Amino acid sequence: MKRLFSNCVLWLALVSSACADTYQSPEDFLRETFAGTVPKPAVLWLTGAVREQTKAILGHEPSQLRVRYWQQGQRSAWILDEIGKEKPITTGIVIDANRIERIRVLAFRESRGWEVRHSFFTDQFKQRGLTEDQKLDGPIDGISGATLSVRALTNLARLALYFHRQIPATTHVTP
Repeated sequence: MKRLFSNCVLWLALVSSACADTYQSPEDFLRETFAGTVPKPAVLWLTGAVREQTKAILGHEPSQLRVRYWQQGQRSAWILDEIGKEKPITTGIVIDANRIERIRVLAFRESRGWEVRHSFFTDQFKQRGLTEDQKLDGPIDGISGATLSVRALTNLARLALYFHRQIPATTHVTP
């Protein structure tokens, strides 16, 4: 009986650690961002110089060939994943006029570093832009014990700002 109980506890621990804590679905994030009228998705291809800069920002080769985004006027929304320590963190990022409007952790799968989902951390990104050398134009305070999660969100913020700049200029004009 003890063995059965131990096996059940072990199984529950494994199952719970494998599951993501989902805070908001991508669909709900987009509906909230665009006040219920979500534009059709567009695609940014990660080829040539865009792929090289993506690699430089992330510090590793990007895992996809293209990224979907949603745009209305000069606002764009990006749903991006990046590995924290071992598992992906799914993040929704809204860019308006080359500045971060908001960043939201949609799903967190790591066992540590979950504090990055809270507004005390994500609010630091508001109104941040990108410098010429693809860095954020202001500091982001870290969280003790969450260094890799902080780095992942910071890199995703930089990446969303960079991707926003790659959208053809004619689409940045508000109708």
